[in-house]
Amino acid sequence: MSQTTQSKPGQSKPGQSKPGQSKPGQSKPGQGGQGGRGRGPPVYGRGPPGSEASKPRRPRREPEEEVWVPKTILGQKVASGEITSVEEILESGLRIQESGIIKKLLPDLKSEVVDVGIIQKMTSNGQSTRFKAIVAAGNENGYLGIGQGKSKQMRIAIEKATSQAFLNINPIKMGCGSWECKCDQKHSVPFKVKGKGGSVTIEIIPGPRGLGLVAGGKIKRLLELAGLKDAWTTAKGSTPTMNSTSKAVLDCLRQTFSQG
Repeated sequence: MSQTTQSKPGQSKPGQSKPGQSKPGQSKPGQGGQGGRGRGPPVYGRGPPGSEASKPRRPRREPEEEVWVPKTILGQKVASGEITSVEEILESGLRIQESGIIKKLLPDLKSEVVDVGIIQKMTSNGQSTRFKAIVAAGNENGYLGIGQGKSKQMRIAIEKATSQAFLNINPIKMGCGSWECKCDQKHSVPFKVKGKGGSVTIEIIPGPRGLGLVAGGKIKRLLELAGLKDAWTTAKGSTPTMNSTSKAVLDCLRQTFSQG
């Protein structure tokens, strides 16, 4: 005889789930995935207050500035305050061997990449590639320097060129040599100057105030770094070669200090 079991009111039968209870393999509302393994919809934000995710992030560290330690006698004199200008160094005939000397005496000096290029050559080990960079440094108030650097990495080549530009800094004598202006302000060159670098020859003619710089793009930028505001220029030769053009501009501006 088969025995039948009767369930009492409010008691669920075997294999029957209670109301509100999910069956095996089914997920509750709000739970994603199959079998209840999902983590639900994505929660955006840092989490509830007081949790580790809601704590403020640690501020990013800024790169520390390198402290200049003088290695030469001239650098020690500049650091101690015995020499306070670049003119004193040039008049004494001393050689600048540290870029930190220029940074100390001319803190407002700006550097700008003038040209970059790639040098490739064949060696016994195969083809080698290096980068070349030309950097100009000036304070837009009578100082200009140009440097060149080479390296296997572009960043290192630019750093070498910048350091060399600081070491090659030259003073520039400024004035007003235009017969149309005849003012006492230092906005142009005091007289016509001419310089040469490689196959490039550049001539700078003083112009009246308000004229601006009548020059090509990169030549104009070099003159702006030097501090000139009004001038006419003429250029002959292969001016797209920035190595020769930058040397010609620097040689041209050197004439203002040497002849003045």
